[in-house]
Amino acid sequence: MQADFWNDKRPAGVSCDVDLKAYSSVVEVFERCCKKFADRPAFSNMGVTLSYAELERHSAAFAAYLQQNTDLAPGDRIAVQMPNLLQYPIAVFGAMRAGLIVVNTNPLYTAREMRHQFKDSGARALVYLNMFGKHVQEVLPDTDLQYLIEVRMGDMQPTFKGWLINTIVAKVKKMVPDYQLPQAVSFKSVLKLGAQRSHQPVPQSLEDIAVLQYTGGTTGLAKGAMLTHGNLVANMQQVYACMLQQRPDGGTWFEEGKEVMIAPLPLYHIYAFTANCMCMMISGNHNVLITNPRDISGFIKELHKWRFTAMIGLNTLFVALMNHPQFKTLDFSRLKSTNSGGTALVKATAERWEQITGCRIVEGYGLTETSPVASANPYGEAARLGTVGIPVPGTLMKVINDDGVEMPLGERGELCVKGPQVMKGYWNRAEATAESLDAEGWFKTGDIAVIDPDGFVRIVDRKKDLIIVSGFNVYPNEIEDVVMGHPKVANCACIGVPDERSGEAVKLFVVARDASLNVEDLKAFCKENFTGYKVPRHIVLRESLPMTPVGKILRRELRDNA
Repeated sequence: MQADFWNDKRPAGVSCDVDLKAYSSVVEVFERCCKKFADRPAFSNMGVTLSYAELERHSAAFAAYLQQNTDLAPGDRIAVQMPNLLQYPIAVFGAMRAGLIVVNTNPLYTAREMRHQFKDSGARALVYLNMFGKHVQEVLPDTDLQYLIEVRMGDMQPTFKGWLINTIVAKVKKMVPDYQLPQAVSFKSVLKLGAQRSHQPVPQSLEDIAVLQYTGGTTGLAKGAMLTHGNLVANMQQVYACMLQQRPDGGTWFEEGKEVMIAPLPLYHIYAFTANCMCMMISGNHNVLITNPRDISGFIKELHKWRFTAMIGLNTLFVALMNHPQFKTLDFSRLKSTNSGGTALVKATAERWEQITGCRIVEGYGLTETSPVASANPYGEAARLGTVGIPVPGTLMKVINDDGVEMPLGERGELCVKGPQVMKGYWNRAEATAESLDAEGWFKTGDIAVIDPDGFVRIVDRKKDLIIVSGFNVYPNEIEDVVMGHPKVANCACIGVPDERSGEAVKLFVVARDASLNVEDLKAFCKENFTGYKVPRHIVLRESLPMTPVGKILRRELRDNA
């Protein structure tokens, strides 16, 4: 599709391109915005609000500690593993200011999943919440980790309240299993020691890697997408350009420094990382971090405290909120934007949300490999349900057939994306990079799409066997590889089945090697080896599995029967 095809299809106020030379790195964006919005609130969480100036000060202390108290050098990897807490942006921006590459890590990972990610990335440092210390102790000998920084829930609270929170979490709720990591340094002491030193600016370019964002691997192992400073800065600017869409009254959809954004999705996930950690900077937004969005009552209680203007989420979360009796009592008078991504938005969910809140959900599309936003719907009345909108400024899309030939408008094919937000490649995976990224910079998404004549894009199917559970990618190969390690399993196959709550759920078919194998054994084995969203919700024991003449399992046949 030609670059100018979408130019006349963008809403008023949204430019057709972005100035990719406006900033030299994520760090420059961060430092400039912290100066510009110094007095404004940046992040709030658990009753504490950090201004942009305070965020800048704490992250500088964190960077200074890394530079003066460790031998970490620019380009070294630091893993960050915690839920949505104020400590998260401090650690991430502090690490970037020290020139390190951030490895975002899901705190709910099992030891097996952590071990792979830390070994693959070669991370030398880890910032983790003490609740996960037991797993850290378990995997430590198999990794290159030398420096451990331990976060506690109450770190950013006033002294007494912080002590109280930490005591309740550890002693009353017993959420901190016993472990021994005497070499770990506390997050509070890192900030204290770092504040006594000055951090040294590190020269960085748009070509440098900023983040290793792991995405499920079709081979069963997660791959690290190398997202450069240029990728992230471009995506920030692309999303910000969309936020400048004109309202019917002539003003812009979003006002600089005036938005209160609710952030319930985990910041370690690329969608929230870019939306709530990166894009908020350019526009001086205030982000309210929700640490445990599964506690819907607590979440709604927090929403009562704010006159929020924007929120990002996904289908599962919207349904859970609307099903709570207290949701209707919230003040939605200032809510003007609800963004959905990560998994398909169900039409009934969108209609019910608009009916209750008066705000239309707009759906976009993206992948880890595209930093992540590739397309977005216009805001308000112009949003089109059932589509993922049009490519964000500076982005091209096309659909191709199995021979790589571009298909005409209205025809189905594999969606390909090209733009400044497309990753540099997969970390240490030249072959996998070459398979998905061609010499011209087109990234093959693995999704089947239709580009309509009016420029709107519809995702209609999936080429890969990927399963999406509540916005998280689950790769059947990974599940099958691990389950095949069970001594009583002869063969297995994994598919995704529709699920009202999570969009899709994992279904596992198993052929037993030993007649004593039962479903409960398998469930326990899976819980030990997979983080929650990957654990099969349905397990079926079978005599045999459908196969091709050469012995390849026919997942499609299992899906059709299911």
